[in-house]
Parts: sequence; structure tokens; C-alpha cells
Amino acid sequence: MSRRSMSPRGLRRAMNWWPPYLFAGVRVVHLAEDWSSARVRLRLRRFNTNYVGTHFGGSLFSMSDPFWMLLVMNRLGRDYIVWDKAGEIDFVSPGRGDVFAEFEVTEERLEEIREATADGGKALPWFENEVVAADGTVVARVRKQLYVRRKHRDGRPEPERTEPAAATGHPTEG
Repeated sequence: MSRRSMSPRGLRRAMNWWPPYLFAGVRVVHLAEDWSSARVRLRLRRFNTNYVGTHFGGSLFSMSDPFWMLLVMNRLGRDYIVWDKAGEIDFVSPGRGDVFAEFEVTEERLEEIREATADGGKALPWFENEVVAADGTVVARVRKQLYVRRKHRDGRPEPERTEPAAATGHPTEG
């Protein structure tokens, strides 16, 4: 069974045993059956703290890393290619206990992506989430950019559509 065909319940279970998450203290606590949302918890443990005893920034980012891609990929289906393209994190306050991140992909957002890729072009949508402490304090803000493109009918990606000048790097006249 490929990971792409795994059920949300199976993937949640697999991710919770995946060594980078298991040893970092990351736990997927919810993954919706329709792939519309996810919730992740990161526990503060001795082996995932930084020098000053708060959450290690890499763990805060990794707890958010794959979820936008997974949700969008599974909601759009096999007719689309979905990859992570870019990511950034803004550390807002120290994380000193359990922290949580929630992700939700709306049908409206998916429709925007479908429209942007309908002509064979790519879409580069940004998604945002916050990492929050149990009391609601924002610990970090995470942004992820996805690369999304519709596949050919034969399963290959649609070719990139560019203007001739853009393809050669030379300006056109006229």
C-alpha cells in the first residue's frame, strides 16, 4: 500500500511512530477522514528543548511541516501534483509546555487552486497556521507555500506555460 492510498487513520498512526516525530515528541492527535483538517501536539521533553529550556525551533517547524501538503494533496486527488515549495517560521514567544498546531483546508481554498491550475499552469498558494500553547498563547506563526499543478490525462504533469520571452530570458519588442 502506498502512502498516497493510506487512510487518514492509517497515516496518523504511521506518523506517530515515524522516528523524527516519535523522538521529537510530536503526536498527530487528529486527521479528518475527509482530509479537511489536522491537529498536532508537541510535548516539551528533555530531548526536544533548546539551550534555554524551551521548545527547540526545529521541532516547532517540523510539527507543522507536512500537513498543508498532505491535506491539499488528498483533497485535490490524484489529478494533481502537490509539493512543498517554501516555508518560514516566526517565533513569537517561548514554548514551555505542550503546544498545538491546527490545519484546515476549506473547499473555497481548493476551488481557488483548481481555478488557478485549470489551464495547465502552476499555483503557488501560501498557507498559514499558528503554534499555540495550551492557554492559547501564540508561540510561533508558520507559513508554507505549496507548488500545485494539474497532471496530464496520462498522469504526467502539464507542461509549464510561459511566454516565449520568459522562456528565453529576453524581452520582446512591440
